[in-house]
Amino acid sequence: MKFEAVLFDCDGVLVDSEPITNGVLRDMLEEGGWSLTPAECMRLFIGKAVRDERALIEARTGRPLTEDWMAEFYARRNRELTARLQAIAGVHEAVAAVHASAGQRMACASGADRFKVEMQLQQVGLMGYFEGRIFSGHEMPRSKPAPDVYLAAAAHLGADPRGCAVVEDTVTGVCAGVAAGATVFAYAPLDDGAALREAGAAQVFNHMRALPALLGC
Repeated sequence: MKFEAVLFDCDGVLVDSEPITNGVLRDMLEEGGWSLTPAECMRLFIGKAVRDERALIEARTGRPLTEDWMAEFYARRNRELTARLQAIAGVHEAVAAVHASAGQRMACASGADRFKVEMQLQQVGLMGYFEGRIFSGHEMPRSKPAPDVYLAAAAHLGADPRGCAVVEDTVTGVCAGVAAGATVFAYAPLDDGAALREAGAAQVFNHMRALPALLGC
């Protein structure tokens, strides 16, 4: 393998959760008076922690973002994910190939809360590859696009962040990986990934089957 360690984002990279989570968010924002199309909601919130967008949400709904609202969001989100979540196409084979080369030198570094990340990895059968090496942006001083979660993952693995590969799918996440000093590989299944390249991705790929070879596994 060409890298000291491989650090995977979760949502949109390992699991196809973003349309589900954003659908719940869109519904709840509409109930609060802010109507968005699914595409608009994805553009505004993909790759970001809802709490970090508090000012925007409060300005557009005219209501405070309360702990009760967040608790309802998490509950509705978790119900939908439990019912509908699937793994990204080809990711089991890709992760198995990377693991065969990297062993314990791989981790999951997500901007999401730990419960969600662990629930999702368990649900799609990927937990065994990452157990004990899962990092949540909610537990860091700053969430993505700050590099904190990737720096923490690299430190835990004893790797220089500059020698790590990061696998991401959003501009926010790519910026976090670049800020950490890592080489970022961006998964873009639906377009040419121009925005991801502009954010600093070293390479864009459109199917998980391509990832092991890109990483030198």
